[in-house]
Amino acid sequence: MLERRISLDSKKLLTYCLTKPGAIEDYPFGPDVIVIKVASKMFALMSRRNDQDNLSLKCDPNYSEILRQQYPSLTPGYHLNKRHWNTLLLDGSIPENEVRTLIDHSYDLVYRSLPRRMRAGAQGEW
Repeated sequence: MLERRISLDSKKLLTYCLTKPGAIEDYPFGPDVIVIKVASKMFALMSRRNDQDNLSLKCDPNYSEILRQQYPSLTPGYHLNKRHWNTLLLDGSIPENEVRTLIDHSYDLVYRSLPRRMRAGAQGEW
């Protein structure tokens, strides 16, 4: 399973994703891709390609353009909508606090797009 093969730093980021209210881990694409969802909507995807950990996150398209210019290891989403998703190569070139900010941004975008009833459920208020 992927979680056993990802680095300790990547495990910290996965754990951080799972601290978000209503976040769950899922494996709809098989054991090699960890999908983190809130109320059945994906906000993060962790995988390993070419012996490198990757984290894909949803992002505002305008913000994506700025980030892609700033960080060469941040590219349009791998096998995702390239306008709304970025894939981060977790090689240490993007500071951890910046990655956490991007996780927060992705979660917020997905959470705010949920219907009110689903947002309440994600907060455990059903």
